[in-house]
Formats: sequence, structure tokens, C-alpha cells
Amino acid sequence: MSDIIIYTTPMVNKDYKGKRIDKFLADCFADVSRSQVQRLIDCGNVTCDEDTIGDNAYKVKEGEVYQLMIPPAADADPEPEDIPLDVVYEDEHLIVVNKPAGMTVHPAPGSPNHTLVNALLYHCKDLSGIGGVRRPGIVHRIDKDTSGLLVAAKNDNAHKFLCEQFAEHSIERTYYAAVFGVPNPLSGVVDADIGRSPYDRKKMAVVQKNGKHAVTHYKTVEVFKNEASLVRCNLETGRTHQIRVHMARLGCNLIGDQLYVKSKKITDKDIAAEKREFVNHFPRQALHAKSLGFIHPASREFMSFDSDFPEDFSDLINQLKAI
Repeated sequence: MSDIIIYTTPMVNKDYKGKRIDKFLADCFADVSRSQVQRLIDCGNVTCDEDTIGDNAYKVKEGEVYQLMIPPAADADPEPEDIPLDVVYEDEHLIVVNKPAGMTVHPAPGSPNHTLVNALLYHCKDLSGIGGVRRPGIVHRIDKDTSGLLVAAKNDNAHKFLCEQFAEHSIERTYYAAVFGVPNPLSGVVDADIGRSPYDRKKMAVVQKNGKHAVTHYKTVEVFKNEASLVRCNLETGRTHQIRVHMARLGCNLIGDQLYVKSKKITDKDIAAEKREFVNHFPRQALHAKSLGFIHPASREFMSFDSDFPEDFSDLINQLKAI
């Protein structure tokens, strides 16, 4: 499986000043055609000093340096797979499932199969095609190692109607996160734009420019001894890794989160070693999409769904209460 490839240009000199960006990049990198460069620019994969260059007619400037990111090759179309699903609700228009931690939502580099899409294709037979062949029916997603509720559309009208609600931020989504530390204040709003980290392309970060508007409403539900908390988060927007990034912004990274990891751990010597071990080495980010509410695309009635904490999350909370 291919990895992301990032090309960096030489600094533009006076001979190239004023040349179109697509022509300049094609001249710099012999193994990338101009048409490929144009598609990559259209997809936002060309940057200069962290600013995205989105116009093929952009004129390069003397002294600037550009980066061209080539994503991994696309995987084959997903095949239906007989994977058990925890179906919370289903009708002819949509399906709500309780996704287990460890399951990727749709095929992607590194996860070509055994995804929720593979399972939905087998279970539903027909899904909305708006999301494309690799994302049929998918209206929104949650991270692989996050558990909880997700809705998928079975026809295009349902897909469009649900997407409009997500775009208008009228979908009700409540997550519970177990975090190291205690938020200060105990409840509030994190309103901070999120974009790709300039230091690590695998991570998202709070950014000052070129980010997407991101708002998380949070409330501390329970504070445990030894600096840990259970926090309820309601998403006003839905950005990649939003809760993980915003909680880290508060200094309260999620327990088990290996991507946005910090040095915080529970270390009190009076705590039984096995309890410290369980909490400090929880094998995934402790995040569960507990409830989901939306207007049904056909009946126009508001529907809400709730899910129990999965066993591993419940065990984590019990261990935190016991220490």
C-alpha cells in the first residue's frame, strides 16, 4: 500500500517568476504530469507556507517554496462482507448502527475491507450512491477507534436531506470522553478552527489560518480522583478529530489517545498497580458517540437514539471511580 508522498520545490528564482503554478510544478517534478498537478491543486494538495494554493492559474512568486502532496492510490471498490451489525433502527430510507471500536467506517489506504461500508453493502443491498463507490450511504463518520452511533442513507433523497442537516449544524450529536485532567472551566465552549498540523500531516491541530470553523460544547459530568474526568461533548460542527483536538486544547487529552498523546498519566503510588495499568494503557481513545438526533427525511419527524457505553468504556469508568 502506498504512503503519502510530499514533493518540495526549489525556491522560485527570477527565471520562473510569474509562471503558472501548474506549469511550474510539472516542470519541477518529471514524474508528475501537468494534468495530475491540476487535479491535485483542485483537491487542495498544494501549499506554500501552510497556505493552500487552489487556483491552477496562480502565478508563482520569487522566493516562494511550494509543497505538492500526492495521496495514496485509491483502493478497489468495496465488496459486501457478512459482518455482524448492531442495528439500532432501520427503515426503507436509512439505517442507524452502533459502530464498535476498531471498525473503520469506509475503505481507505490501510483499511481496504472489513469496514462498516462492507458490512452495510451486505446488509442493505442498496445504499445511496451520492458518497461515491467507496462511501455509499455514508453521511458522516466517526474515527476507527471511536465507538457509537452513526446514520447511513439508503437513497439519494435521504442522503441529501441528512447532509443538509449536518451542514446546518442541526444534527444533535453527543459524545462522552474520558480524559486525563479536569477541564477549566468545568463547562464551556471551545471555538477554535481546526486544520492539518503544519508539523505532522497525520494530525489535526488548532490553527490560526486556513482552518475550518470548529465548535465543541462540553460539560464535565464527573471528576475522578488522581486528575481524570468524564466529559460530555456536543458537536456544533463535525471536523476531523474535533473532540480529540479540542480536549487537548483544554489540556485534557483523551485517555488512550496515542495520536494526541501527552505525558499525563495516573501515577499515585497508593493506587493498585493493575488499576494504573488499565487506565494508562487503555488501548484506544476513550470516546463514545452516545446519542444522535435528526429529522427523518421522509416523515419530517425528529428522531433520537441513545446507546449504552461499550464494555471496555464502562470498565474504564469503573476503574476510574475505584481509584
